Amino acid sequence: MHISQAFDGGNIDIVAADDPSDIRLAIRKDHRSDFYQWFSFRLSGVTDTPCRISIVNADGAAYADGWPGYRTCASYDRETWFRLPTVYENGILRFEVEPEQDSLYIAYFAPYSMERHADLIAEVAGSPLAVTRVLGHTLDGQDMDLVEVGHGRDGRKAVWLIARQHPGETMAEWWMEGAFDTLLDPDNPIARALLEKAHFYIVPNMNPDGSRRGHLRTNAAGVNLNRVWNAPDMDTSPEVSLVRAAMLETGVDFHLDVHGDEALPYCFIAGFEGIPSLKPGQTALFERYVSDLCGRSPDFQRTHGYPVDAAGSSDLKKCTDYVAETFGCLAMTLEMPFKDNADLPDDTFGWSPERSRHLARACLESLLPLLDDL
Repeated sequence: MHISQAFDGGNIDIVAADDPSDIRLAIRKDHRSDFYQWFSFRLSGVTDTPCRISIVNADGAAYADGWPGYRTCASYDRETWFRLPTVYENGILRFEVEPEQDSLYIAYFAPYSMERHADLIAEVAGSPLAVTRVLGHTLDGQDMDLVEVGHGRDGRKAVWLIARQHPGETMAEWWMEGAFDTLLDPDNPIARALLEKAHFYIVPNMNPDGSRRGHLRTNAAGVNLNRVWNAPDMDTSPEVSLVRAAMLETGVDFHLDVHGDEALPYCFIAGFEGIPSLKPGQTALFERYVSDLCGRSPDFQRTHGYPVDAAGSSDLKKCTDYVAETFGCLAMTLEMPFKDNADLPDDTFGWSPERSRHLARACLESLLPLLDDL
């Protein structure tokens, strides 16, 4: 039996692994941070052997209230990820599996590696509708990729889509694959109509360093990028500094920040209701967009979500609030579950990369009716 995590996005420490029926593991903290919850590792050499795995430090995770009802993800080919029966009790997360092959990958959610990210950028760069550029570099020296999609900026709305400020929220970059599939399809009438009216600025991964390091929530400096938008700096949060500078150059008419939520088993959108200079027009656009998306995707709902901020109480350190306040635009945070969608459950796969891609298509379709009024 062998357990390994020394790969792109890997995260696990071995506490005890002498007996397949009693494998004890622990999740490593993000570098220079107390956050942890993301795990990803490979289990090998136990074909047809019952394995009982315990994550012994689950109770100290960033969102321990997200463990009840959660089911672990597993894959043989790293493409199809199914769910394992999982129990959280007495502060320990336990799951059992009898591998059918020599190698089984296990993770908090279907991983999205930086290698796959590189493949994504290379693929979209081949489209005549897309232009890729590097805004700068992270603390670990990785590229900060921006993809522009459209026919030019002349008179078109500036639409910004960003994902994975929190690197462990990998469903956000799977969502980006769906967005590119939609926008770059020359036969898709929705895409053609969108690109007649909007120019898209897309950052598929806001946190390359945290992604490669196997972090849940922070970058290489231990900074939560979604808490520095009012005052980022190149020494500790170059990712936000670079993207924010680009936004100030282009302006923003519509903005969507894509995330995942550990606890809530729903897809939902959080708004900007507490910003100091809230305009009635912003609120009206928000209501129209959310209502339209509810009608387009059975995976989306608005009954369950975060509490609405009181007037004037927004935290402008957060991306959505900063962008809505700075540009007076429609800015939102999309959340998808690590668990399953309780409104439309899938016993085999739970919430998945495929469903994330489908939701992206619906999100873009709901944008089209709003573009003339942004």
